[in-house]
Amino acid sequence: MTINHEKCIACGNCVAVCPMNAIYVDTTINRARIDDDACVECGTCFRGMSTENLNPKIARTIRMAAKALRFRMEPEPDVCPTSAIEMNELEMPRLIRQIFSDPVVEHTSTGIKGRGTEEVKTNDVRLRVDTDEVGYTIEFGRPGVGVMFSDIQIMTRELAFLGVKFEKNNPITHLLADESMGNLRPDILNEKILSAIVEIKTDINMVEKVLSTVKMVNLEIDTVTAIGISTRCTDEGDDVNLRPLLEKLGYSNHRAKTNMGLGRRTNKIILTQTEKK
Repeated sequence: MTINHEKCIACGNCVAVCPMNAIYVDTTINRARIDDDACVECGTCFRGMSTENLNPKIARTIRMAAKALRFRMEPEPDVCPTSAIEMNELEMPRLIRQIFSDPVVEHTSTGIKGRGTEEVKTNDVRLRVDTDEVGYTIEFGRPGVGVMFSDIQIMTRELAFLGVKFEKNNPITHLLADESMGNLRPDILNEKILSAIVEIKTDINMVEKVLSTVKMVNLEIDTVTAIGISTRCTDEGDDVNLRPLLEKLGYSNHRAKTNMGLGRRTNKIILTQTEKK
C-alpha cells in the first residue's frame, strides 16, 4: 500500500482503520505515512474507507482557513476525502504479504481465498482425518497482531521434528522448501503477514507431544497462536478417543463444530475418487 502525498491532507482517518497500526501522520511534512515493515498489505485501508475525490489543494486551503478561524473542517471518519490511499504493484517476496493478508486475493498455490483449506468440513466424504487420527490447525497472528514467517518457521521446524504430516493443500505447506525439516523458503522469512494457519495430522498417540510443542514454541515467538483440534467420530456420533485424552491432559474441551450431512463414503463415485488420491 502507498499514500499519495500529492493528494493526502493529513486528516488522519486512515490511522484508525489500519489493523496493524502501520499508518501514522508525519507532522514534519503534514502527511500520512505507512510503516512498510509493519504493513502486511491487507488492503483494509484501501477497501475499508469511502472516497470523495476532493481536490487536495482546495481541501488543504479550507482546512488551513478553518484552523486560522479556530474551527475545524474534518471529513467523516470513514472517508479518505482525496482518495490518497493507493494499491501499488507488488513483487515477490513482498507480494507474499498481500497473498496471506488480503482476503480477496487468491492463493495461486491452492486456488482458494483465505489462509487455509476446508480443514475437516468435508471429512465425512473425504476422510481426511480417520477415527484413530487427529487433525490440528495452528493459527498465528490474530486478532490484529500479525506474524513473521521466521516465527512460523520456528513452529514448523519443531513440528517436523515430531514427524507430523503437513496438509498438502495448505498454503504454508506449499512454502516449505524442505518439508522433512520444516524449513520455509528463505526469501520470505523477513516478511510479515496478518495471519496464517499451519495444518497437520498425527495419530492419536501424538496429541500430548504436539500440544506441548505448540505451547513451548508459543513462548518463543513474537505473536499469538490458537490451536484447533479435531477427529472423526464413530458412526454413532461419539468421540471415544480424543475427548477422554484431552480431559486426561487437563484440557476442558467443548465440541465446537459437528460437520454432517455431506453424505457417506459408501457412495461409490466418491469412494473411488478418494482412494485414487
